[in-house]
Amino acid sequence: MSIPLLLTLLAGAATFVGAILGVLGQKPSNRMLAFALGFAAGIMLLISLMEMLPAALNTQGMSPLMGYGMFLLGLLGYFALDRCLPHQHPQDLMAASQKPRSLRRTAILLTLGISLHNFPEGIATFVTASSDLELGLGIALAVAIHNIPEGLAVAGPMYAATGSKARALFWASVSGMAEILGGLLAFMLLGPVISPLVIAAIMAMVAGIMVALSVDELMPLARDIDPHNNPSYGVLCGMTVMGFSLTLLESSGIG
Repeated sequence: MSIPLLLTLLAGAATFVGAILGVLGQKPSNRMLAFALGFAAGIMLLISLMEMLPAALNTQGMSPLMGYGMFLLGLLGYFALDRCLPHQHPQDLMAASQKPRSLRRTAILLTLGISLHNFPEGIATFVTASSDLELGLGIALAVAIHNIPEGLAVAGPMYAATGSKARALFWASVSGMAEILGGLLAFMLLGPVISPLVIAAIMAMVAGIMVALSVDELMPLARDIDPHNNPSYGVLCGMTVMGFSLTLLESSGIG
């Protein structure tokens, strides 16, 4: 196994560490769950608007029209998918027995959103490590650090919705596997097919999906579960944690 691929695998596996932290102990309370959902929304908003979209727009050959167009495509694509799925929004739910079902759906969508983010991130980690191993090592370490709270953000809601630690670990592992698959794809197709412009277009679209997921799904559900300030604190903490990890990414040259 090549060293760049191994670094990508280890960075993706860090999601599982966060998942284990998310299922330790008893089933989380509503306050803790609302905090976790807000935390996840903070992660996704900051990553999307402060890292992915600016990086995509700054890529050589990417015009503002194309970059923002892909971002809008991600937004509209999410809302189209959301409209096709039969469900009620959290704020419309009246019976307490319905909330676990909505929460499980939200956890799956969260897994999808983070997986879509991790896939191009895995490509970027592998490509960078292939060109400069020392730089790739620093990037893999920083990516692993910010994958831990992502694993926690996926496993916590899924554990609360199902009561199953195995399912929570499985879905969190799916989001981590997406990063590994991105690295594998880059390993097999490294060359003109995976150009910086293609990665930038994917990142802009995924940023739109993640913003829509945060605003339309995570934050309303968190507020519905706990109408007090816990979700807001979660958003702020999620942004703060991601801010520190993105500082590591910036110092490593990926931000």
